[in-house]
Amino acid sequence: MIEPGFHPPCSVLRGKLLSVSERTSLAWVPSILLSPASSPRSQADDTDDGPAPGTPGLPGSMGTPKSEDPEVPDREGLQRITGLSSGRSALIVAVLCYINLLNYMDRFTVAGVLPDIEQFFDIGDSSSGLIQTVFISSYMVLAPVFGYLGDRYNRKYLMCGGIAFWSLVTLGSSFIPRERFWLLLLTRGLVGVGEASYSTIAPTLIADLFVADQRSRMLSVFYFAIPVGSGLGYIAGSKVKDAAGDWHWALRVTPGLGVVAVVLLFLVVREPPRGAVERHSDSPPLNPTSWWADLRALARNPSFILSSLGFTAVAFVTGSLALWAPAFLLRSRVVLGETPPCLPGDSCSSSDSLIFGLITCLTGVLGVGLGVEISRRLRRSNPRADPLVCAAGLLGSSPFLFLSLACAHGSIVATYIFIFIGETLLSMNWAIVADILLYVVIPTRRSTAEAFQIVLSHLLGDAGSPYLIGLISDRLRQGWPPSFLSEFRALQFSLMLCAFMGALGGAAFLGAAIFIEGDRRRAQLHVQGLLREAGPADDRIVVPQRGRSTRVPVSSVLI
Repeated sequence: MIEPGFHPPCSVLRGKLLSVSERTSLAWVPSILLSPASSPRSQADDTDDGPAPGTPGLPGSMGTPKSEDPEVPDREGLQRITGLSSGRSALIVAVLCYINLLNYMDRFTVAGVLPDIEQFFDIGDSSSGLIQTVFISSYMVLAPVFGYLGDRYNRKYLMCGGIAFWSLVTLGSSFIPRERFWLLLLTRGLVGVGEASYSTIAPTLIADLFVADQRSRMLSVFYFAIPVGSGLGYIAGSKVKDAAGDWHWALRVTPGLGVVAVVLLFLVVREPPRGAVERHSDSPPLNPTSWWADLRALARNPSFILSSLGFTAVAFVTGSLALWAPAFLLRSRVVLGETPPCLPGDSCSSSDSLIFGLITCLTGVLGVGLGVEISRRLRRSNPRADPLVCAAGLLGSSPFLFLSLACAHGSIVATYIFIFIGETLLSMNWAIVADILLYVVIPTRRSTAEAFQIVLSHLLGDAGSPYLIGLISDRLRQGWPPSFLSEFRALQFSLMLCAFMGALGGAAFLGAAIFIEGDRRRAQLHVQGLLREAGPADDRIVVPQRGRSTRVPVSSVLI
């Protein structure tokens, strides 16, 4: 196979002499030769009928495509392809949305009762941040495993097993005694099994049920569950704790709902054929490639890599705020004299978890809906609308998040207003990033791509950000006299790192906008059977021989 950058002095392609200026495109020869005109049965005089140099998505794109974009199936067409009625498909999305909501509700129930957990186990900020870090790290490590399995085996049964295990472990974590903090960390790590089995697989099911604007709308519904579930986690955690008088009961709500989720998954969800809704009727089905081949292809996809880096910044900011915002707001009220401090042995009384949870729910609904609608309208005139909207959301949220921290010592009302605006802009990314992944990656490696994105975003994002924020806070406090003001200032300064990370994420999305058109077109051509990646078996080109085109090794036609 000829690698890009290796240019022989002279090469013959399909009976034509390639000039020096044409040799740079030789690495694309195996893909181009997969058109019908280049099959071994084609006549010699038809050997020039491959895709033109102007094919969108290919290097040197300058002309109009020879084939149109795939026709979007109507409702009857989708039902015929998937074997599911539109009502059944919508019901499947509703079940997946419910489970997604439940996942995030469980994840942030801990944040809603974090001050009580700190008092119960007698731990500092760095140890508190470790609770979320251990969970995210486990989730991150297991995501590639379920991504690999999700591209090759029945996705419904994988999700059922993972969610059942997650429910049992979550219930067990509510019975840990105060001298076994390490056991709480272990159980939170095991919870990552259920989340990894679901988050890498569920979006690919939606992608195999809907296409185009229908898919975008369904993904927006699915991703509404992230901020809404997060907000409900804060609310449920604080309210169940108040009602029961014990924070342990807050961890016993979601396991029962998880049993319901497993039953709904088993009875309602059916496995649609992978990628069928995006293929032409006469296109052959896509076959899975090896895991290493999937990773190599993803690494060569700049739109996927840059959008994943942008989403990493989103994960860093949301992970930090999710764990530390209620505690920060409580410390702000203590400094302002609006609430008594949380002393050892006492239950921490504060409405901030409830208020922040409500804000998270509302801003999530507004942000996700706003982002999808703006992107859908701009996409008609600008094919780069998706990454540009994501960039605008991140770059716009950074100054408002900074102002929310800066104003906390003077006005808690102003802090909440700026948090509301900042989280709304930040939430614009959720559904759009998922949509970008689904249309720049072919169906047979989407679960792997989801897993890779999860690993990257959590490894550099919310796996370490809660612990990093807590660690910086503890280090700052070591140099200051002990006081409630020093606790507030230390956490305030450490959280300002979020504004900087948001700006970096916006830059990554701007970079993705440069490549998005070509990567999307290449994925479409691949699904339609018009383009295939070069592999070891493709180290051959087609030349005329006795009136017919014949595949021969590249080395045999080099002079």
